[in-house]
Amino acid sequence: MESVASAATAVLIGHIAGGTSSIRVGSGGIMLPNHAPLVIAEQFGTLESLYPGRIDLGIGRAPGTDQLTSFALRRSLKGDINDFPNDVVELINYLGPRDPEAKVKAIPGEGTQVPVWLLGSSTYSAQLAGMLGLPFAFASHFAPAYLLDALRLYHSHFKPSAFMKDPYTMACVNVIAADSDSEAEYLATSFYQLALGLFRKDRRPLPAPVDSMEGVWTEAEELGVLQMMEYSFIGNATTVSASLQSFLDKTGVDEIMVASHVFGLPAKIRSLELTASLFLTEPKMIGADKS
Repeated sequence: MESVASAATAVLIGHIAGGTSSIRVGSGGIMLPNHAPLVIAEQFGTLESLYPGRIDLGIGRAPGTDQLTSFALRRSLKGDINDFPNDVVELINYLGPRDPEAKVKAIPGEGTQVPVWLLGSSTYSAQLAGMLGLPFAFASHFAPAYLLDALRLYHSHFKPSAFMKDPYTMACVNVIAADSDSEAEYLATSFYQLALGLFRKDRRPLPAPVDSMEGVWTEAEELGVLQMMEYSFIGNATTVSASLQSFLDKTGVDEIMVASHVFGLPAKIRSLELTASLFLTEPKMIGADKS
């Protein structure tokens, strides 16, 4: 994907974990149909062995790409999304307690019990995560229409497991924060152009912001982009705090994941600093006690 540095996920996680000392680092996520479960188990088993207690494994069901690329990723291996439930169980078993009778083992990986999350942009993985007793994260940053249904189905299907006694959810949202609302709206035009490229099937790296989107998109395209990006919170810290609190009150999720499509590293860092400050300075703000 031209705008996401996601191809070598395990390598990036190792680099980030190696440059930090305490934060948890995880995938959001590994598209399991593109990879053999044993390979992923050994990659994340290695990461867990190097950085104990700091690694999370988020896995998704969608191939995340076109059929030719999916074939290039797995070649002659059978990578059918319909096998996803079996692949998930296989992967979890590789990371589980040591089984002397196992014919195939993940080394390293066996016994590491890396926390596994199921990711979703529809209701399918929500039900599966509930039935397996796994934590569930939803991609509401680009699939807002299914968020509430997915959360409801996850809770209604949840069964306590060896991994979790109670359901646990996360939602991903778009946040673009700046020192003023007007600056944030200006920065958001990069994000709008990126989303517009998805509509036009013209994917490109994140473009520079523009003074106005007038003339860049049609009225219909604007409506489509804003619908897809419904859970996007843009503004200064006060504006973003209020909208995030409203989102948390509406959904009741335990954690929020932030996607921040901001052009230019200084502006992106500033956006993340302002967002982080909401959790650091106000203990009761936006579910900070949970996440």
